[in-house]
Amino acid sequence: MKTGEQAVIVKVHGHGGFRKRIIEMGFIKGKAVEVLLNAPLQDPVKYKLMGYEVSLRRQEAEMIEVMSAEDASQLKPAESGRQALITRETHPDDYLQHMALREHRTINVALIGNPNCGKTSLFNFASGAHGHVGNYSGVTVDASVAHASFFGYEFNLTDLPGTYSLSCYSPEELYVRQHLSEQMPDVVINIIDSSNIERNLYLTTQLIDMDLRIVGALNMYDEFEGRGDKLDLQTLSTLFGIPMVPTSFKSGMGVKELFKAVIQVYEGSSKEARHLHINYGHEIEDGIRHIQQYLKPDPSVHTRYSTRYVALKLLEHDTDMEHFISQRAGSQTARIMAARDKASARVQEETAQEAETAIMDAKYGFINGALREAGFQQGTKKDTYRTTHLIDRVLSHKYLGFPIFFAILFLMFQTTFVLGQYPMDWIDAGVEWLGQWVAASMSEGPLRSMLVDGIIGGVGAVIVFMPQILILYFFISLMEDSGYMARAAFIMDRLMHGMGLHGKSFIPLVMGFGCNVPAVMATRTIESRRSRLITMLILPFMSCSARLPIYIMIIGTFFAVEYQSWVMLSLYVMGILMAVIVSKVFSTWIIKGEDTPFVMELPPYRWPTAKAIGRHTWEKGKEYLKKMGGIILVASIIVWALGYFGPKGTAQDMEQSFIGLMGQWIAPLFTLQGFNWQLDVSLIAGVGAKEIVASTIGVLGGLEDLSPLAAYCYLLFVLLYFPCIATIAAIKHETNSWRWAMTAAVYTTCLAWVVSAVVYQIGSSF
Repeated sequence: MKTGEQAVIVKVHGHGGFRKRIIEMGFIKGKAVEVLLNAPLQDPVKYKLMGYEVSLRRQEAEMIEVMSAEDASQLKPAESGRQALITRETHPDDYLQHMALREHRTINVALIGNPNCGKTSLFNFASGAHGHVGNYSGVTVDASVAHASFFGYEFNLTDLPGTYSLSCYSPEELYVRQHLSEQMPDVVINIIDSSNIERNLYLTTQLIDMDLRIVGALNMYDEFEGRGDKLDLQTLSTLFGIPMVPTSFKSGMGVKELFKAVIQVYEGSSKEARHLHINYGHEIEDGIRHIQQYLKPDPSVHTRYSTRYVALKLLEHDTDMEHFISQRAGSQTARIMAARDKASARVQEETAQEAETAIMDAKYGFINGALREAGFQQGTKKDTYRTTHLIDRVLSHKYLGFPIFFAILFLMFQTTFVLGQYPMDWIDAGVEWLGQWVAASMSEGPLRSMLVDGIIGGVGAVIVFMPQILILYFFISLMEDSGYMARAAFIMDRLMHGMGLHGKSFIPLVMGFGCNVPAVMATRTIESRRSRLITMLILPFMSCSARLPIYIMIIGTFFAVEYQSWVMLSLYVMGILMAVIVSKVFSTWIIKGEDTPFVMELPPYRWPTAKAIGRHTWEKGKEYLKKMGGIILVASIIVWALGYFGPKGTAQDMEQSFIGLMGQWIAPLFTLQGFNWQLDVSLIAGVGAKEIVASTIGVLGGLEDLSPLAAYCYLLFVLLYFPCIATIAAIKHETNSWRWAMTAAVYTTCLAWVVSAVVYQIGSSF
């Protein structure tokens, strides 16, 4: 706010004592505030509020959200109901306060919990969004945002990555912690898996340490009750100082009650919500108080974090918090660290263990005591994991695990080809009929050629594979949502370790079969930087769905039906084999470092709902259709234009067109692979997006001159060469380095050239 400007307070952000002090000074929602004067050095600032004057530092004032007349003018007025009657014209004196109170009824909510606890299910159920729900760790790799409305309040929901802790051990843990401290959500919904309540409550204790406003959602409570478990929720809510609401996001049980509790916590009317300090024992508590005396005077610290939380993290020797203090505390940094070291030494001396371990033990002691006080008892009616253990004896068997996994992959491809062939033929016939009808309805010329050969020929060549895409994603969604994908990572860990990778690397690699871009982002769940980087660099060898139209087009043209599934499987196996070899090379000679232990939750098997599977499958199909109307359409028109026109105008022969001359110019590069110029051009076009390869072939043709051997080598090149631009950008974003992104682009293309040339030359000799 500028000097002389007036505004109305919307809400006060911040933590605990700081927030309480600001509110006690009169900075409460709906009150008008005016800037009277800036100090000579522009800090602090004097404000007029509730008839008296008060000064605040700018850093503290930034935590108070206000609405000015200019802000109100930019907001959309209410369209119906009583609020629609209050306008600037009808209520000029009350309008600004009314708009500020309306804005106050918008609550920013962060969803936080362990992997597999149901965060994304709540996110989807409450907002109608369609986030991907997978029954294994690492699906939500970034914050997703959606909107929901309950009881006259608007909710901005942020679905954060699943995390077991708020340490700086892994990227997603650090990401969640930074979101909480920087975005400062009004309320946190902590989703707790009722079937693993003790472990899930560990994260709850860390949220309590951060002094946040929290509502607990005891999810899967129907399974909890079905097993015969018992728990006094009122007592547990009182002991943790947060309302605990039983929920089941599969059925929607408790969702309205959950958001009612969020509103009560936000408005300060909740009976269960209270400020709580977990007692860590006198030595640790003395250390916390000793460190806090150096933190409390510094607003740059206590406006961002609770000073108690900062002291705890420093005692745990949290490197990210140490970095934060060194940046913010300035000359006080040395004194703060000295106080921390002294406190750590006392804890070690008294407890014979490091402060981090002592704090962890105290947390679990608090959890166990609270559960005992709340009368927690595990039932014996139905063991959630009993069925899971029986299934795992077969699917994760020492000898049967691998054959079953590859049998599932083969079944997936066989169904994709055989079942998908029927609707594919229908769509193909429809595209052919449409092309003939347009050709017969229009006179010959560039427009007809563009429509028939460019748009219908190019887009139609790719859209016919829509059924196969849907079938493939149906299987992938089924494996993810059921929990089998986590088992695949489990049985593949030994192989991953042999490659110099982490067992968790397998999940992003499997996700790469869908799309390489989210798979690159999913590498954040891998704690080891070395494994994370190697995984990103070998991910392009996983056959993403964008390559599927090319595979189906070439395999369907050159190979008999009884061999098609085997040829397809060989491409996937070849990609995995190349990933094994390259990762071994990278881990042995290029990217060295220590790995982290393989620790990953194996959730119980759950039969996914038909609605969830159908939604995930259709969303992928919808993305595919969007590409048809976007990048594929534009690329098809460009390829047609380059093939229709030449240096001398309209090209009578495609070889004399711009694209034909371009193809002949680069043809010598691919003579060892047996490709023709049309295929050469399609490979260059595929740098932007792999689907463009199929649409380019649809426009240019060129398959009639190819042998099955050359066709297979072409598929190998498509499998291994340059990842799409989006994948390169994702690697750059995740590594924060163009060097690694360009490394991925160059080495994959060189490897593709060598492998396809060697296979063609050896094959030709036979």
